[in-house]
Amino acid sequence: MIALALVGHSEELLRALGAMVAQAAPLVPVVTAGGTATGSLGTSSPGILAALRVALQASAGEGVVVLFDLGSAALALEVALEELADLDRERIAVSDGPLVEGAVRAAVEAAGGAPLAQVCAVADGERATPKLPPNWPDRPGGRPVAR
Repeated sequence: MIALALVGHSEELLRALGAMVAQAAPLVPVVTAGGTATGSLGTSSPGILAALRVALQASAGEGVVVLFDLGSAALALEVALEELADLDRERIAVSDGPLVEGAVRAAVEAAGGAPLAQVCAVADGERATPKLPPNWPDRPGGRPVAR
């Protein structure tokens, strides 16, 4: 089964998102790499590398979809990916989808047995999914407002 690797700046945020994903798709392996070694906000390439190795093993060769929170996490992810063997890198797909929505949808897709490319495409596709219904009230300037 495809595994998910969630990468970000906050260990706490990723732990909570991992719990949310586990409720949606309990059999899907999920690993997280968030925060620094000192517990501060940030990312750690060694931590990401360790998480990717765990995810690769948990996927039993099927592959890993990686989702991340902020652009700078992509830099640390890139460094970690460079440390992997070519065969392992080929089994990793990095999603440009939103972290929360993408992770939940990817997990559900993976739980259904979808292949790596399809799971990543579903996560990527969440970029285009609106969060508000079309008839949501607008405020001046065309931006949504809560009532």
